[in-house]
Amino acid sequence: MQDKNENFSHNFYVFAFIRVYELKKGFLQYLFFPIFPPISYIFKFRLPSVSSYPFNKIVAAYVSLGCTEDAEKLFDELPDKDLVSWNSLISGFARGGDLGNCLKAFSRMRSESDMTPNDVTLISLISPCTDTAALDVGKYVHGIAMKLGILLEVKVGNALINLYGKSGCMDRACLLFEEMPLQNSVTWNSVIAVHVQVGLAEEGLRYFFMMRRAGTVADQATLVTLLQACENLGVRKLVEAIHGYLFSCGLNMNLAIATTLLKLYANLGILSASQKVFGEMIKPDAVAWTAMLAGYAAHGCGKDAIELFELMVREGAVLDHVTFTHLLSACSHSGLVKEGKYYFEIMSKVYGVELRVDHYSCMVDLLGRSGLLDEAYKLVKSMPLEPNSGVWGALIGACRVYGNVELGKECAEQLIALDPSDSRNYIMLSNMYSAAGQWRNASKVRVLMKEKNLIRNPGCSYIEHENIIRSFVMGDQSHPETEQIYKKLEELIGRIRNAGYASKTEFVLHDVGEDVKEDVINKHSEKLAIAFGLLMTNANMPLIITKNLRICGDCHSWAKFISLIEMRTIIIRDTKRFHHFANGSCSCGDYW
Repeated sequence: MQDKNENFSHNFYVFAFIRVYELKKGFLQYLFFPIFPPISYIFKFRLPSVSSYPFNKIVAAYVSLGCTEDAEKLFDELPDKDLVSWNSLISGFARGGDLGNCLKAFSRMRSESDMTPNDVTLISLISPCTDTAALDVGKYVHGIAMKLGILLEVKVGNALINLYGKSGCMDRACLLFEEMPLQNSVTWNSVIAVHVQVGLAEEGLRYFFMMRRAGTVADQATLVTLLQACENLGVRKLVEAIHGYLFSCGLNMNLAIATTLLKLYANLGILSASQKVFGEMIKPDAVAWTAMLAGYAAHGCGKDAIELFELMVREGAVLDHVTFTHLLSACSHSGLVKEGKYYFEIMSKVYGVELRVDHYSCMVDLLGRSGLLDEAYKLVKSMPLEPNSGVWGALIGACRVYGNVELGKECAEQLIALDPSDSRNYIMLSNMYSAAGQWRNASKVRVLMKEKNLIRNPGCSYIEHENIIRSFVMGDQSHPETEQIYKKLEELIGRIRNAGYASKTEFVLHDVGEDVKEDVINKHSEKLAIAFGLLMTNANMPLIITKNLRICGDCHSWAKFISLIEMRTIIIRDTKRFHHFANGSCSCGDYW
């Protein structure tokens, strides 16, 4: 025992190492670590009163740095291993996500000592199970917790709820939640979060209302999760109600919550509310600045985005690659070619931000949308980085708009080579052939899709009514109000034709007659959603519609005319951006 003890020391260097570790300054760890060989070889002198505490910390530090062999060697030399020692080794592996070594260390503890695991031990075992979806191991730990009576420990229960929820076992997660004798705010947050994460936002909200009735006070984590649930549901009135709740609790000034709320309003199409939330922030951080910039980009407010960026510079806000991605995207969606080129040129020279693939993608999109296809293609070819699907996707989109089939074919080939399983690449190529009247080539692409068993997602549009999201597909007949919807649709078509509207049947990419094309295009999902919205909503409220595909040129023209004759604001969010239609025009300036 004496020989082993002589391998340890309480001297200054041990505590210096521990302090560096606890400060979590990664660069210091790696700066000082190479200077010293493994600690067990350095500290040959023993001061009086040896404690295992510093060596437990050193073991954890070694594991954190990935030095598992050194950690285990040092651990084996420890003369008096207590439960804290074993937990240090197990939790060290857990933090690194090393489930295998975690279980190995746990097995050693059970076989080499008579120590009983505690809640810290089991939580350490559950943590990597959650990250790796190792459900069987999680069930094994659950059984141990039940056998030892530790399952009643609220932290263990919370960890298991999180594990079962993330693994998709919602029944187990809910049952465990209901059986827990004590449910703290973390418990409620866990059960709400796992429902939201697996797409059961309504259930997550139900648990929130239960939480309030139980008298548990919502904290920052609760409300951020709640706002995420609202985004999944897309229900505007619910968001406004929660905003009011935040205000009453004084949590609207919490920066993390306010930033989440800002993003949510922007994603729901209510940019004015995002601006209001941002304006109420006393001192926005980098995340808040970037969120507002992203909102402007998505809504095509290029000039507003540039003004905000310049304000960021003056206020000394942190600028990174994400900042410039949103700035260039805003320029792209607004047709600000000169401004986009300027910021692309100076971002590395003036602001020291390294150019990334996303920045090239934005520039290719900007040039392509402006009809500068040759310049966009040259930029792709001159890239010092390997073009990804975002770059080629931006270029093929421009090729489709401007009818450059040859260049579009090259882009499609590159995209298919990058991801042969993405049906969108084949659809884009087929649509280009169809638009150019090359029906045989379009048919070949569709046959190839069938051979590869690639399925095209149908166009779908969504609109909120009475806190319920209604969905529509082309030619939808599934709604109780179907007869009224089609009657309203027919009335609208007659009125806008008198106002000068003519169907753009070239956007029906099938080799059929003009009458069939017109019938098909008049039943697009966003038109049905607009007709429904006009029937069911207050005349003073804007219609907010979300579409899972890019809006076609005919529906875009149609929405402009409807906004004029009905005197309604219509906001459509497609996969590219937001379109705000009012008084016969669109915020995109017909540039998308």
